[in-house]
Amino acid sequence: MTAFSRRRFIAAASAPLALAACGNGIGANGGQRIDSRVDAAFNFMYNQLPDTQVLAGKASGILMMPVVTEAGLGIGGAYGRGALRINDVTVDYYSTTAASVGLQIGGQQYSHALFFMTEPALNNFRTSPGWVAGADVEYAVSNNAGGLRTGTTELLTPVIAVVFGQAGLLAGASLEGAKYNRIIP
Repeated sequence: MTAFSRRRFIAAASAPLALAACGNGIGANGGQRIDSRVDAAFNFMYNQLPDTQVLAGKASGILMMPVVTEAGLGIGGAYGRGALRINDVTVDYYSTTAASVGLQIGGQQYSHALFFMTEPALNNFRTSPGWVAGADVEYAVSNNAGGLRTGTTELLTPVIAVVFGQAGLLAGASLEGAKYNRIIP
């Protein structure tokens, strides 16, 4: 094999890897884009639901998913990307996915935040190869006045979910069964 044909072979063999790297966001500003959206979501949440600032002050960490898109026609799915912040500093990026089957039609977008109220809950989330939201998640529900219903019981819950900023034509937003995975944006 000549030097020219070796170079051509190496170039042809490495081209798909280079394209795959571009598609995965390596060398892109994906992290900055997610952080910008997370900042906007925090500002919106704090303005619309001021009581979330109390939760944030007591939380060990907060996973903010600024935009989750959900759609369904019998079979449904949801996807979003966000950032885990500890002491207001991004430490990891995550994606969330969910699938559902049932009587559903439409689509919506919403934001949600997971407040990890205990260190063990946060550590469990961070060390899990794929954390699934389940029965251990307590929902803090917003009332019409913009307040947040959180009592002593909710503040003792390891993980509190706040869903906000819903827009679209699909009723409800549940995080139960949603899977979270660490990503490299």
